[in-house]
Amino acid sequence: MASEVRNNMRLKPYRDTLALPGIKSLLSVATLARIPIAAGAVVLTLHVVTDLGRGYGAAGLIGAAFTIGGSVGAPLMGRLIDRRGLRVVLVLTTVAEVLFWSLAQAVPYWALLVMALVGGFLSLPAFSVARQSISALTPEAQRLPAFALDSISTELSFMAGPALGVLVATTAGPRWAMLMLAAGILLSGLGLWLLNPPVRAAHEAPITAGERVPRRSWLGPRFVAVLLVTMAATLVLSGTDVALVAVLRDNGELGWSGLVMSLWAFYSLLGGFAYGTMQRAFPPVVILAPLAVTTMLVSLGEAHWWLIALLLIPAGALCAPLITSTADAISRMIPAAARGEAMGLHNSALTVGVALGGPLAGFAADTLSPRWGFATVGGVGVLIALLVLPTELRRRSAAPLAAAPTTGSSSAAEPAIAGATLAVTTAGGTCADRPNAPRQATAYDHSDTSGHGDALPTGRP
Repeated sequence: MASEVRNNMRLKPYRDTLALPGIKSLLSVATLARIPIAAGAVVLTLHVVTDLGRGYGAAGLIGAAFTIGGSVGAPLMGRLIDRRGLRVVLVLTTVAEVLFWSLAQAVPYWALLVMALVGGFLSLPAFSVARQSISALTPEAQRLPAFALDSISTELSFMAGPALGVLVATTAGPRWAMLMLAAGILLSGLGLWLLNPPVRAAHEAPITAGERVPRRSWLGPRFVAVLLVTMAATLVLSGTDVALVAVLRDNGELGWSGLVMSLWAFYSLLGGFAYGTMQRAFPPVVILAPLAVTTMLVSLGEAHWWLIALLLIPAGALCAPLITSTADAISRMIPAAARGEAMGLHNSALTVGVALGGPLAGFAADTLSPRWGFATVGGVGVLIALLVLPTELRRRSAAPLAAAPTTGSSSAAEPAIAGATLAVTTAGGTCADRPNAPRQATAYDHSDTSGHGDALPTGRP
């Protein structure tokens, strides 16, 4: 009986979150929409190597072009959502990406290289849109489990997408796989367009109000610090992916790579699920540091696949929580009128990390030994954590000052407004930079990136 009660208590955050209007449909559509996107990289690689007869280096160059385009395009598409609304962007990106996948399978290599740059720039923003909508649909007290569910659904998409892409490419051929991706993107864009999830909460100013927020009011040191942690997270993860293949191949155990990677993803799912049940979030840098250190320790298991699988447990269990914490932190510090651009920058940081991690681990594996791939990307993660730590310490030291009530104050709102002023000032601006500053103050009351809300009267309990 006691264990049943405990299980119910653990699941209560998810039940409450899924009971919110629009959350179930958003997560369902977003999960399906991400599957063809997740399959894109492996299908492009197989097309370049198999159909075009090029090497893996040439395939990597195509992937890099797509990544660069996506990194530049994501914040711009997010800004367009902030200014014009979601459906305009969905139509633009869906049409552009369907054209890319339909035509890319029929053009020569150098034309494909240019097309990949444009295709990445106008790629369907399914990831950032889902996170932006979660911020609009959930109150802050339920945002952590909502982002945890989003991370779990992303893991599921990346487990299904590449596997389906490889299956179609190896049976019907990469060109047919690319046409299948075009159809999948069309259905994804149509599904999101029909759902039309809100990007602003009911109490926030609608897009039609034309509200503008200066970047200097939110694009400050704390936001940049979260972006650095986000980039470091995927750098470590993509580098681990490459290092796993290198070590297992060097051991003659490459056949076990699928199982090891599946277990790694499973650890992440469990970690993300557990993290979403917590009452309070951790600052992203607090999760990055142990993730990076435990990734370095995986190098100790190079002799056996099963030992690597065991050593991946702590690092894997921290993957989804780290991505969840970065999205949660950004949602708390960004005003609604800039949320699309901010989530676009978050998506760019994720993409840049993926692009850097693989080559970094591969270079270490080639020049030193395969196990140095783990040590290298983990070491870079530790360095970035140390670089970001002073910003987090300054934030925590400033929090009590923001919470301190004015002597003789009779209004409970005054500490919140004081905290809002401090948050905006430390980000490089003042409340005077924004119209209707007092009304906006509550958007900054919860800018605590840890999710603790320890300085705020209306923070997370």
